[in-house]
Amino acid sequence: MKRILCKVSMLIALAACTVSCNHISNVVTDKSNEKACSYLRNTIMSTYYYWYKSLPDIKYDNNTDIYEFFDDLLYEKDRWSWMIDGQTFIAEESGIIYGTYGASLGQFHSPSEFERILDYNVMVRYVYPGSPFDKAGIKRGWVLTSLDGRDVLDYWLSSEKNKDEFNALIGTPSITVPHLFTFKDPDGNIVEKSITAAESLNTRPCLVKKVFTSEDYPGLTAPVGYYHYLAFKADDDVNGKSMMDDISEPMEYFKERGVKTLIVDLRYNGGGDSRASDLFVNLVAPRSADGKVYVTRQHNNRLTKLDESNAVAIDKNSPEFKCLYFITGKGSASASEMTLNGLKPLANIQQVGGITYGKPNGMYVFMYPNLAAYKKGDYSGLKYVFLPICFYNCNGDGVYIPDDGMVPDNIRPDDLYHDFGPTEDNIAACLHHIVHGTYPALPELPANAGRSLAGKSVKPLMNEPENDNNYGLFTVKTENF
Repeated sequence: MKRILCKVSMLIALAACTVSCNHISNVVTDKSNEKACSYLRNTIMSTYYYWYKSLPDIKYDNNTDIYEFFDDLLYEKDRWSWMIDGQTFIAEESGIIYGTYGASLGQFHSPSEFERILDYNVMVRYVYPGSPFDKAGIKRGWVLTSLDGRDVLDYWLSSEKNKDEFNALIGTPSITVPHLFTFKDPDGNIVEKSITAAESLNTRPCLVKKVFTSEDYPGLTAPVGYYHYLAFKADDDVNGKSMMDDISEPMEYFKERGVKTLIVDLRYNGGGDSRASDLFVNLVAPRSADGKVYVTRQHNNRLTKLDESNAVAIDKNSPEFKCLYFITGKGSASASEMTLNGLKPLANIQQVGGITYGKPNGMYVFMYPNLAAYKKGDYSGLKYVFLPICFYNCNGDGVYIPDDGMVPDNIRPDDLYHDFGPTEDNIAACLHHIVHGTYPALPELPANAGRSLAGKSVKPLMNEPENDNNYGLFTVKTENF
């Protein structure tokens, strides 16, 4: 089975793949795949792939589908490696989403069984600033009740074909034809909005930064920071502004406001670039962690010379956080898990929310054709990007990320019924622990939950990104290959 045609690991549920799935054309003079397949198998996979010993001997020629070829090369237990076309890779690295409403939709999962749906409502998980949904005033916690006059539940219960139709309407929307969305807000008001998808949307990885005080949550004796970070991005956006500013600038914001306790929300963060994760660790780790190893990359037995340990390098101007709370979920993967796992032996950490995705390894970024122009910033000839698993990560204590994810100190579902703030259950649980030293009981489902089909064997309607077997990304970029 073809593993993936357009892997966009951190894109939101409403990001269209109409552009992403199309291979770019007229970028190389040799349009055959024979050379690309040869480069993939004989240069990359036979040397750098973690499971290089398992490579099958597969024939290839000019007519070989390189995506299927890549899939066929993978070790049977490898659910993490993927490849992508050049145009999509460049777009994602710069934060561009094509053909999108600019929001993520999802569904509530059970507190005790995270794979079982309790509430079949389709709800808004988050909205990008400046997106069509944002301009329409739509917020996290709103329920989508109908689309183009058709009840959402009808799409769901009728057939798999209708589920696909629903996901296509919101996932690959027309950028010229508006669709009628009917929502119910948290107060029970019915809101209808005719919305047309944006041709493209420029996004940034920091979704929310706030400071909570006793006015927001009674009992707080000092300000508490809240930082919602969607992806570890390190390159420049389309305006030439570094994505790493979305780490350094919020941390400076918290430092100026005297924040010593920080809530880091990674529940939708599928990972990203090691340069960004390095900066993040260096800015949030305590002074006592300076010089201590937080991650070691371990390669196959051919490349032990590449094994490397990264130590914390504290900037004297960084904030001095005394305690870190991490909110996680199935959408927390790869670089998110690496930073959490790396910091656990070094800092005062609490993990709250859902069990993480389970991606204990990482990739190098291999570009084809391998042109010297890339080093000069010219990606016009980029056709394919290969991201095979090349190493495993462990922290300074030698602890690896479990394949089935990291279990929180306090397990809680993603509260889709409230916007990000003191009333959202995961955030409220962190604040309660800060004030009282204990975690509160799970709340009852709110009155606006409804539409429960608990106990029925019905598959989820939404194609949430973290349900993809190839979700998650931790890349190390190097000029050595």
